[in-house]
Amino acid sequence: MPKTAISLPIVDLSAYARTLAKYLNTAPSHLTLLNALAKSAGFRNFQHLRASQKAQDSLTPQPAPLADLTRVQAALRHFDAAGKMITWPARTAVQHLCLWALWARLPKDCLTERAISQTLITHHHFGDPAILRRTLCELHLVTRTPDARCYERQERPPPPEALALIKALQPRLNSSWSKYSTGGDGGA
Repeated sequence: MPKTAISLPIVDLSAYARTLAKYLNTAPSHLTLLNALAKSAGFRNFQHLRASQKAQDSLTPQPAPLADLTRVQAALRHFDAAGKMITWPARTAVQHLCLWALWARLPKDCLTERAISQTLITHHHFGDPAILRRTLCELHLVTRTPDARCYERQERPPPPEALALIKALQPRLNSSWSKYSTGGDGGA
């Protein structure tokens, strides 16, 4: 009669080894016991088991962190129906979140101070591109040369709230763009 395989899922091997050592008459050291358990599972030693677990964890896709939608809603209040920023938020956290939306609209190539100011002017209504430029640089979303001749957008993954904000503003930008690209009469 064949033996039935019984699986034993162990969440924490170290805690399991400590508990097992309590029940053995002559308990080996903790590391010796960890190595013995790893060898019985087919690994060379505990280090080999840990390394293969880390490799397996790196291949397993991690779930994307969820965005705090209340922060996204707070930031959306500072944009109009066309997706342009209408006011500079009083709260610093909301300012930083709103700047991610502007960051997403910047070109990836080098811009002069005048060009980046013009780009920012087209995406906000309150008439202060300097504060936007300065804060983008402070947050390292944009870098500039010491002589301010070249401003470059820094490529990095936006946080979950920024991604949600950019995604929420996309339909507004597309609808305002299509109004201008079709002559304003809906393409008729």
